[in-house]
Amino acid sequence: MSAEDLENYETEMELALYREYRDVVGLFSYVVETERRFYLANHVDLQVRSAAGEVYFELRLADAWVWDVYRSARFVKSVRVVTFKDVNVEELAKAELQL
Repeated sequence: MSAEDLENYETEMELALYREYRDVVGLFSYVVETERRFYLANHVDLQVRSAAGEVYFELRLADAWVWDVYRSARFVKSVRVVTFKDVNVEELAKAELQL
């Protein structure tokens, strides 16, 4: 496999992931970003913790989708993240009911 073939494969995988994201984003209420991952979720519990003078975040998500091109199953029942880095949680606006 050439470097060009590998680059084309990775580009196609990213495009397929974006298309999946576009198809499922309407099923979720929150967007969550950590330093390592991007999630969609329907329930988010963010707790600020401290230990030995250090502050960290404990994040629990339920009914989630994970942006990760290398995962075969991106839908997960629950996620627990512990991080010392920033966490961003945004509530998605729901589209108006269309008839």
